[in-house]
Amino acid sequence: MSDHPIQMSSGLPSTVLPDTDAIERHALAQAIDSAEPKLAIAAIVATNPRSLEAWAEFGDHCGDVMSRYAAYRVGYHRGLDALRANGWRGSGYVRWSAPGNHGFLRNLLGLHLMANAIGEDDESERCAQFLLQLDPNGVPADVIGAVPKL
Repeated sequence: MSDHPIQMSSGLPSTVLPDTDAIERHALAQAIDSAEPKLAIAAIVATNPRSLEAWAEFGDHCGDVMSRYAAYRVGYHRGLDALRANGWRGSGYVRWSAPGNHGFLRNLLGLHLMANAIGEDDESERCAQFLLQLDPNGVPADVIGAVPKL
């Protein structure tokens, strides 16, 4: 008989990404409040291209739909890399309730909305389904409402 305890699963695992550090949050807040937020946020993305929050903010501040689509797509793919580096294996929850997950989920939401805007219906639907698989509670209304309109 083994001395190792038996691990009982309580369902799908949850992955939580590390929180954005305070210095980066402050820099993003200053960039957003600057005279030229898109350029200021782009500078943050350029110096920290793994920042999911920065990619989401950049997508929010790009003026045209294709630039927004591209920014959110980069943020989404950077987010998949971050999830894998933090133990995610292609299934399980990535919940809105964990602040570290916000950047990835905002990028996925933005990608869903921009794909819808350009008529890429299959991609938009895949993103919507993925959002619900990651967190069955759905996207909070205030998060959806905070995405700038086209």
